[in-house]
Amino acid sequence: MKKTIAMLLTLILTLTASLALADGATKVGIIQMADNGAFTDMREGFIARMRELGYTEDKMEFPYYNAYGDMTQLVAQCQAAIDLGIDVAVTIATPPTQAFVNLESGVPLFFISVSNPVGAGVITDMAKPDKNATGTSNAIPVSEMFKLADQLTPGCKTYGLIYCQSEINSVTTINQAKAYMDENGLQYVEKSVTNVSEVQGVMDTLLEKVDAIFVPNDSVIQSAMTVVANSAADAGVPVYGSSAVMVQSGAFATISISDREIGAVTADMLHAYLTGTPIEEIPSVVVDEFTMVINKTTAELIGVELPEEALANAVVIE
Repeated sequence: MKKTIAMLLTLILTLTASLALADGATKVGIIQMADNGAFTDMREGFIARMRELGYTEDKMEFPYYNAYGDMTQLVAQCQAAIDLGIDVAVTIATPPTQAFVNLESGVPLFFISVSNPVGAGVITDMAKPDKNATGTSNAIPVSEMFKLADQLTPGCKTYGLIYCQSEINSVTTINQAKAYMDENGLQYVEKSVTNVSEVQGVMDTLLEKVDAIFVPNDSVIQSAMTVVANSAADAGVPVYGSSAVMVQSGAFATISISDREIGAVTADMLHAYLTGTPIEEIPSVVVDEFTMVINKTTAELIGVELPEEALANAVVIE
């Protein structure tokens, strides 16, 4: 009985979303935990793709909600979007996705860049998503990241790991990194933070003990990336981030997906829903088209001479 009711509810929501295009502009509420370059690229990539698909300004609006790093405010922003009467929610990264799913509003949700959707509890099956939600996952190629570090800065034996303990996506990536290092004879020192204000102190501690820094795809650390990058550069320590925007903000290098592309893939999924595909029939997908990105200025600051082969195969930021 419950399954039948759930199927009927999903059908009603799908029909409602489709009809909204005919009756007026569909409101797609975009919700973020914080603002940084990566999230901006994801949001802009999503919106640009929706416009390409024909959802012009008279057909689709994008009310925007930002908690500016405040978890309490994040729940309030999710509720504000629901109260506005949005037709669809789009959340960027893990914290807002969890917050929105937990409200059980009945509003369909399409998430962008959730590293571990099942582990985060936002769906229970990638192939057959539930909880009225689906979206994109950004795989972090941990093993390739450390191979890159061995190529660009050979001799690094101890890595500093800095992340926010409350972000399940960060914890998942850090655990993968530790497993890789344990298997390959590398040492690490891990430190977690709860907010941006703690980053400088943690970096000061780490830089006394490590040869390099690894940063997962973490919204708190990403918001303080210039602090991380500047502190490490002063100490001559390379920082390996998990997004191109981290490298643009001063990290040394990464292997990552395109933030705009992952936003565009989520837009394609929303388009499928709006044209009649039930949300539970739109699998959550892992976007794994990676690009090497190197910050040449940072390389000079930390005294690293870049191999010609790496430069030839990377996006180089001057």
